[in-house]
Amino acid sequence: MPHAPQEQIAPLLTTEGWELLASLGPYREADSFSVNADLRKAGHSPELVAAVLTQSRLRTRAEAKFGEFARQMLFTQAGLEQATRLNVAARHAERFAKAGISHVADLGCGLGADSMAMASMDISVTAVEMDETTAACATINLMPFPHATVVHSDATTVELDGVDGVWLDPARRTTSTSGTKRIWDPEAFSPPLSFVERLAATGRAIGVKMGPGIPHESVPSGCEAQWVSVGGDVTEVTLWFNAVSRPGVRRAALVIGGQGAAEITSGADFDGGPVAAVGPVEGLLYEPDGAVIRAGLVADVAERLGGHLVDEHIAYICAPALHDTPFARAYKVLEVMPYNVKALKAWVKANGITVLDIKKRGTAVTPEELRKQLLPAKPDKSLGTKTATLVLTRIGEERVAVVVEPVTA
Repeated sequence: MPHAPQEQIAPLLTTEGWELLASLGPYREADSFSVNADLRKAGHSPELVAAVLTQSRLRTRAEAKFGEFARQMLFTQAGLEQATRLNVAARHAERFAKAGISHVADLGCGLGADSMAMASMDISVTAVEMDETTAACATINLMPFPHATVVHSDATTVELDGVDGVWLDPARRTTSTSGTKRIWDPEAFSPPLSFVERLAATGRAIGVKMGPGIPHESVPSGCEAQWVSVGGDVTEVTLWFNAVSRPGVRRAALVIGGQGAAEITSGADFDGGPVAAVGPVEGLLYEPDGAVIRAGLVADVAERLGGHLVDEHIAYICAPALHDTPFARAYKVLEVMPYNVKALKAWVKANGITVLDIKKRGTAVTPEELRKQLLPAKPDKSLGTKTATLVLTRIGEERVAVVVEPVTA
């Protein structure tokens, strides 16, 4: 049976544990067995060795979210999965700082990522966490910040006297010995969305991080909803209330990539905004970023591109010209074919395709299974490598396969 989280953390909160953890180099799975044996041979207890190796592995994984800060932090598996990336947490903190908020209660602070970002901007932070092990990790992670205090308590019962801003990252997973399981109902979150709405009714500046798949009908009225994608992955939607919401903005898509960040916003409610025309698959096909799709801003992007949708219910845009936009990826349309496995297999063979990238939207086809059907089981390596990209989609009731070529502006 695996160690419980508290058993994994407790040995690290000693001088021996902390020094041993600090002495380890970057975690390598291939070396873990020999390192385990060496540490136990050196006289360290099996419990301590297991704890430092687990933490070393988590720190290595956490570098994607926390960079070099991960080397001095403590993590739990579940906490790391839900933790905000540090560059996104900085944007959360900036909202509160620009609104002039001086004291934020971070209710359900987890490992303390958002608290770290706010404290680094000289905002006083009361970080509240109900799970004892996670609260211990947050205490270690926030030690460098004198403006931050960790409280081990239920987020729904803590006193908010003197607090003019509240940040919440509700728990959206349940943890058991078999792992973690995602929760989808906002009222099953801890704390639930209704608790957030009651806090917002007090007039305080409120920000709450939610899962990006929240249905539009579950987004409360009177708040700004900002979907965020990082490197092409939609990581969250943040609901902003009162002083930290932006006048005239109801929904937004913030796209963070290698070239920086860009945002598209709308003041219209989710059933409003522009209505995009529908037209043929031709010219350039644009695949909108996931944050744009989640925010319901595909028609807004189509309008910017001077383009049209290929189907009113499908998030693919076609436009006659190439545009340099962070909100969608462009492909040159080469050929449009009816979706037919036999015909596609013949097309693959005739063109000597050896590598096939398959994208799909609006169809139940599984790209991995289709790829196995289309590509030869034993390709002729003497012919070299030839790559092609197929986009599978639906136009009305007709399923089509579009041969495209990725392009850059």
